[in-house]
Amino acid sequence: MSGHLPVMLSEVLGALAPRDGAHYVDGTFGGGGYSRAILEAADCRVLGIDRDPDAIARGATLAAQFAGRLTLVRGEFSKMDSYVDATDGVVLDLGVSSFQFDEPARGFSFREDGPLDMRMSRDGESAADFVNSADEKRIAEVLSRYGEEHQARRIAHAIVLARPLTRTAELAEIVLKALGPGARKLKIHPATRTFQALRILVNDELGELERGLAAAERVLKPRGRLAVVSFHSLEDRIVKQFLASRSESVSKGSRHAPERSRANAPTFRLFKPSVPGDAEVRSNPRSRSARLRAAEKLAA
Repeated sequence: MSGHLPVMLSEVLGALAPRDGAHYVDGTFGGGGYSRAILEAADCRVLGIDRDPDAIARGATLAAQFAGRLTLVRGEFSKMDSYVDATDGVVLDLGVSSFQFDEPARGFSFREDGPLDMRMSRDGESAADFVNSADEKRIAEVLSRYGEEHQARRIAHAIVLARPLTRTAELAEIVLKALGPGARKLKIHPATRTFQALRILVNDELGELERGLAAAERVLKPRGRLAVVSFHSLEDRIVKQFLASRSESVSKGSRHAPERSRANAPTFRLFKPSVPGDAEVRSNPRSRSARLRAAEKLAA
């Protein structure tokens, strides 16, 4: 598959409800799919943010098409409040874009050989830097925490014995050998969790998400909408817990728990979570694990 198909596009648009004269933040611009759809849905403006310089370069054509309505910024969505004071909606499409996944030179995928990189921003520590310098215990901790890999210690030991590693195919083969012949019968590729863990670490994806949700809360106007598409349980858990902790449902109190103080008053009204329909999963298999959580900022 080439290019990037925005996941759950109709559901995201339904959650954001774009309107004329409003302003929106696409915090994970990627291929520009959400930004384009928002701009086509209403006479509004969009700020597109992405830390990948390739994404910003690709977006130049779209920015020219919607001149004056689409602004692109290379940066982290966790810093959106430094780019905009207030907005009517924020959308975050977490994880790796298809452009990053499908380009072997970026090192995100084990399906084609490439440098063991995985850096979204193209700077800082690469996956190769980490696996070649960290001790075995640290590697195992990362694989277990971020990849939820049950054989983390076995894989970490194999990685240390095989160092130095520079290629994605090398790492994938090491994981296969470490897990034994039965690994090839698994429904998902045996290296999936290892690659996920290293990618999350290298890009500080969970920390970025936590900071980004807090930034979105700060910049959203009353009645502004937040829509977050996640792809695995670690991301979804953070989004779910963040919204639940700030929703009106936790503030009503009961005979067992008093009402929350004004300082801790709820800030969001939650919408029902949704997942892709069967038709979308068939046409875009990468959407199969997606989940959309959305909420509306309450009036002060």
